Amino acid sequence: MSQPQLTFFCELEHEPLSKLFDGRFVIDDLKAIHASLSLGILDFSKTRADLVKRLNKAGVPVIAWLLLPEEDGYWFNLDNHEKAAARYVDFKAWTTAHGLEWAGVGLDIEMDINEIRTILSGEPDRGLPARFWRKFRDKKRVALARGSYQALVELIHADGYPVESYHIPLITDERRARATVLQRTLGLVDLEVEREVLMLYSSFLRPRGDAVLWSYAPEADSVGVGVTGGGVEMPGEIDTAPLTWDEFSRDLRLCVMQNKPVHIFSLEGCVEQDFLAKLNTFKWDQPVPIPGKTGQVRWLRTGLAGLLWTLERPWVILLALASLIGLGFLFNRADRGRKAEKKTGDGRPETES
Repeated sequence: MSQPQLTFFCELEHEPLSKLFDGRFVIDDLKAIHASLSLGILDFSKTRADLVKRLNKAGVPVIAWLLLPEEDGYWFNLDNHEKAAARYVDFKAWTTAHGLEWAGVGLDIEMDINEIRTILSGEPDRGLPARFWRKFRDKKRVALARGSYQALVELIHADGYPVESYHIPLITDERRARATVLQRTLGLVDLEVEREVLMLYSSFLRPRGDAVLWSYAPEADSVGVGVTGGGVEMPGEIDTAPLTWDEFSRDLRLCVMQNKPVHIFSLEGCVEQDFLAKLNTFKWDQPVPIPGKTGQVRWLRTGLAGLLWTLERPWVILLALASLIGLGFLFNRADRGRKAEKKTGDGRPETES
């Protein structure tokens, strides 16, 4: 088994970004393993543009990972599609002004970062359930946002860039259910792009992260592996220690067994833990056991798909309830009839002797 195609995510502000790429060590390591970089476009600064030029000159492919200001949701979602389109226009102007080259554009589709922080903070927000209920009921938003984002994808294509999307894996379960429940409530958007990356970060899913990765990997165009460190700060997170080398190498080999490219989150975490240098001599063909408990994950996914299918079609619940009520009425009526028959000798008519 040979090394898969590797892409590293990098999500840093301009000052730590400059520090990370100070000197040529990181760029040389990326070149040595023929890796690409998905660079978070947090700003349109000269610092970020200069780094892209260095990577362009060194021959390291760079994907523009588009992001919004945090007050606008940070990641793209169902409700900020207009801001996402405007962000791309600004990105193109910045690209032209600095003469930057890109191997593609990445669209990160996730829940609004501000809503996530509110939920994880544990602070009471009485209006949050009502907002989610309104979102759940509003199906029109899905078609509007999907059309807007698909138009953005076509515009990016017209500019000569392939597009990849970054999704939480539950989007595949929603497709199986032919539902839009998660899209309406969490703000996800199901897009048609060249490459869909499922973020199967086992560090968030211990102790069954490897089983979850193994279950979803066949449905991914590329597998998101992590977290090795870095990323945005979230309050109240549980068990988010970065992957150890043993966990990281296990996940990489599982991806190889599935014959999948790999997106690694994050470059800064790999550099900090000295993982990047180790990948130069990594033995990709070393066997690793198939994760246990994969059956449990499969049953959970089946149950989730069934739930989403039902929630998408609430009339099924109403029909089931009506059927139960009707059956209850019939059984009750039959029971009353049997009791009446017993009063006349188990239902047999009396005869003269």
